[in-house]
Amino acid sequence: MIGTPGTGTAVSIEQEELRGISRTVAEIHWLLLILVLVYLIFGGVRQDAESNAAVSAGLFFYAALVMSFRYANFYRRETRWKIGIEALGMVLFITWVLWYTHGLASPLLNAYLLPVITSALTLGKIPTLSGVALIAACYLLIGGGTAPRELLTLPFLGAFAAQLAPVLLVGYITTMFSADIRYGLARAKVLSETDDLTGLFNIRGFVLAANRLFAQAVRHGRPTSVLMIDSDNLKTVNDSHGHEAGNELLRHLARAIQADLRFTDVSARYGGDEFIVLLPDTPAKGALEVAERIRNRIAGSPLDYRGQRLAVSVSIGIASFPEDGATLDSLASHADRALYAAKQDGRNRTVKFRAAA
Repeated sequence: MIGTPGTGTAVSIEQEELRGISRTVAEIHWLLLILVLVYLIFGGVRQDAESNAAVSAGLFFYAALVMSFRYANFYRRETRWKIGIEALGMVLFITWVLWYTHGLASPLLNAYLLPVITSALTLGKIPTLSGVALIAACYLLIGGGTAPRELLTLPFLGAFAAQLAPVLLVGYITTMFSADIRYGLARAKVLSETDDLTGLFNIRGFVLAANRLFAQAVRHGRPTSVLMIDSDNLKTVNDSHGHEAGNELLRHLARAIQADLRFTDVSARYGGDEFIVLLPDTPAKGALEVAERIRNRIAGSPLDYRGQRLAVSVSIGIASFPEDGATLDSLASHADRALYAAKQDGRNRTVKFRAAA
């Protein structure tokens, strides 16, 4: 079974990743709220009615932002720009609280690390650096009282750089870690979808790629074909020359199949000595031409193995959408039946599926 057509496999994978990050961001929001609330309860705010009212209002509106983004389905799909807005909200909230507490002398100053970490995990280098630049501007705003002529003096620049350095370093290091983790996950994903022997997709990788393309074909009414390709010689080669020769034969077939395909076509090792190919935007006539090119290329290219030239050939079955099936599963099944007919007819031939009368 190939699997049912899907319209957003790659999107679904990204959504799962974003949901995981989003859960972490939600916890960061609540930690920040609790931190400010505890600070407020234990007298961190300046002892005047205006400051208390301002911080309380900030807590209320920030909690409303968190509730709307996290729990009220304000946006049903997780997106990176949504998380970016939340990081911006964190920066503004922290700045508001610092303004009404003890400014740059407040222990809450380190809370700026939270939006930086959020941005670094989700948005990448440039948005994170933009966030750090915004925080630097907030530092200057909160600090206040600095004459413009002093802003470019070495003592001020040195002190300012020392104060901002932890935020910048945390953003940079977190971005690097995030990039390394993403690369590792992407590499693991590629390996999990690739056949080790031939370098083609395995059946899992084929399902992910082919289902998306086939769903587009169904949606727009475009012809699409499936080829099932099977080696005629693998057992003979294995018995006569050993399994390493058989493995080399499979690699030889994979290269020959790939040589006659477009970059939009999807090929995979289906299992054993059988291969499957999806040909988007290709009706039966075009699929037959592709199949014959593949068959003739393989028949005309003996396998060179340890000084011997081993004759090889393949049999190919074809099924096409829409006439031979409305799902990818049915096309694969009908192409397999056509392949069986090609084997029965003498091998080294191409057969198009025909429904029983």
